[in-house]
Amino acid sequence: MEFLYSFPVILLLVVVIFGFKAFIVVPQQEVYVVERLGRFHNALTAGLNILIPFVDRVAYRHSLKEVPLDVPSQVCITRDNTQLTVDGIIYFQVTDPKLASYGSSNYIMAITQLAQTTLRSVIGRMELDKTFEERDEINSIVVSALDEAAGAWGVKVLRYEIKDLVPPQEILRSMQAQITAEREKRARIAESEGRKIEQINLASGQREAEIQQSEGEAQAAINASNGEKIARINRAQGEAEALRLVAEANADAIRKIAEAVRSEGGSEAVNLKVAEQYVAAFSNLAKESNTLIMPANVADIGSLVSAGLKIIDGNKAAK
Repeated sequence: MEFLYSFPVILLLVVVIFGFKAFIVVPQQEVYVVERLGRFHNALTAGLNILIPFVDRVAYRHSLKEVPLDVPSQVCITRDNTQLTVDGIIYFQVTDPKLASYGSSNYIMAITQLAQTTLRSVIGRMELDKTFEERDEINSIVVSALDEAAGAWGVKVLRYEIKDLVPPQEILRSMQAQITAEREKRARIAESEGRKIEQINLASGQREAEIQQSEGEAQAAINASNGEKIARINRAQGEAEALRLVAEANADAIRKIAEAVRSEGGSEAVNLKVAEQYVAAFSNLAKESNTLIMPANVADIGSLVSAGLKIIDGNKAAK
């Protein structure tokens, strides 16, 4: 009788247990690998999924997100036999849950070890200076090698990045000295180039100044020559005009004298004027010199004046 009362309770417990075992919720961006009786059955995606209790079980859980994996640092030997400590980081993603579960016992360790061995091989083919210059090439080679091998593990290697390349302290000091020397060399070259350009500019400026000065002097000489020429022309024109004016004045004076002579009483006035100038001329000679010049016939001055008037009358008659 007691068994009959306890049977519903036992049945309820079994139903509850089966309910918990039969339903499972898979979060977003995750995949559960289900085995049925020890063999792969299927992969459960995000959402509510149904299992057969005690027959199906979730054997593996994988995240479909991009996973960063830190690769431990290691010592690599370069082509020129220099030790170099290198570490990096891998970014990968599970693309096939079945292969990720059964393709490798531990795909994370496999990826890490393969990244280290590939990196040592790549660094060994390069010289020390190239390792710092060819980081992108190193990353590309490592990603290519990892992605080719990781396909069998259900994993896609997306990127590999070198975090640090650390040479020994002696090499660092030598590199620093080399960099310092190179910078000093570039500074000296730049300084010498600057001085060279400065000298060229100064010489060019001096040459241009001399050219400008010579052109200015030539133009000034041309202008002075033209000015002197114009001045001479102006002076000649002025002198010619003065001579013309003097000649015109003399001509006017002669015409007026001729008109005066032709007028009534003009001859007597001319005789008187000539006699006065004759006497004044001899008077001035007596004042300015001890030598006295006398005419041949001093007593006959009137006859001399009459002779002059006859000459004038003869000229009038000829005209």
